[in-house]
Amino acid sequence: MAFVLSLLTALVLVSYGPGGSLGCDLSQNHVLVGRKNLRLLGQMRRLSPRFCLQDRKDFSFPQEMVEGGQLQEAQAFSVLHEMLQQSLSLFHTERSSAAWDTTLLAQLRTGLHQQLDDLDACLGQVTGEEDSALGRTGPTLAVKRYFQGIHVYLQEKEYSICAWEIVRVEMMRALSSSASLQERLRMMDGDLNSP
Repeated sequence: MAFVLSLLTALVLVSYGPGGSLGCDLSQNHVLVGRKNLRLLGQMRRLSPRFCLQDRKDFSFPQEMVEGGQLQEAQAFSVLHEMLQQSLSLFHTERSSAAWDTTLLAQLRTGLHQQLDDLDACLGQVTGEEDSALGRTGPTLAVKRYFQGIHVYLQEKEYSICAWEIVRVEMMRALSSSASLQERLRMMDGDLNSP
């Protein structure tokens, strides 16, 4: 229940947040697509997570690195980019097609791809030449390791329906955190642009 409340809180924050520029021109549509992606993940549920309690796993989501206040703007963009890219990669695996309703999965892939495209345009503006080095920094590297752990888990569980359900719930958490990070960046950008 606490997870559902935190998810709803993140959705409310995202839905009422300004379209802000995040240091570049990310459209309000980017926020709406993110909200739609979370809704799609919710609709993709095929069974109750309670049936999969034996498959639960702590994937060690790098929450402090993602939501912590120490990230510089360029690092934050790099982390967001990595989270979207890894999420898209996860849901583009051959085995994911067998696990989900193909229509919902296609919509989720399209939404993630659209968000990634929006963020790509901003990432170049914000990071410039630092971009290649940012992929090797602590927060971005932590996100890569987190997703590697998810891929290993799915392999170990032989891509079972319960394993995918556990991953679906985990991805809702990850994408909610990325929405929170976007909101924080929007507020930081607003502070920088105020007189």
